[in-house]
Amino acid sequence: MFFVSDVMQAAPDSYKSPLQEMTYEALAKLQIPFARVDTDEAVSMEDCIEIDCKLDMKMVKTLFLCNRQKTAFYLFVTTADKPFDSKDFSSALGISRVSFAPAELMERILGVKIGAATVFGVLMDKDNLVQVVLDRDVFSEEWYGCSDGTTTGYMKVKTTQIVDDFLTYAQHVPTVIQMQNSVAE
Repeated sequence: MFFVSDVMQAAPDSYKSPLQEMTYEALAKLQIPFARVDTDEAVSMEDCIEIDCKLDMKMVKTLFLCNRQKTAFYLFVTTADKPFDSKDFSSALGISRVSFAPAELMERILGVKIGAATVFGVLMDKDNLVQVVLDRDVFSEEWYGCSDGTTTGYMKVKTTQIVDDFLTYAQHVPTVIQMQNSVAE
């Protein structure tokens, strides 16, 4: 059975990565409240459903993408239920086709491993290599559910505070696009 802790409103007593520590430090500095849980390593969407139930929210889907030359990087945030279509994403931004960035680049640029991509990764992006791209449908949710920079820590924060306060603090102004809901649209 997949373990999900009770809900907590305080940062962990110890940190598993530099990004996780930076995440909670930024939230404290900005006085952004959050609710969080510790979990077994989440590897499937079924695991995320259990986390969503415990935190009473819907997890976002966060993808780290790049161009073919690996010189342009995008942190794309959409709703968990939407399939990703590279052609639609590239068309919405007016750029060449993108693909998933290699794991080693995600770790070097965002400080996370596969499965832990999070908007908080931009705290590691001191050179502003990454363009944050938000699907407009993310704004329809009151709560923004995401990883805290690990595959065993998840939280919810008000969506408006992520967009208006956190991303401003991290100096990453998001581009907002509208993605299709399904391949059939």
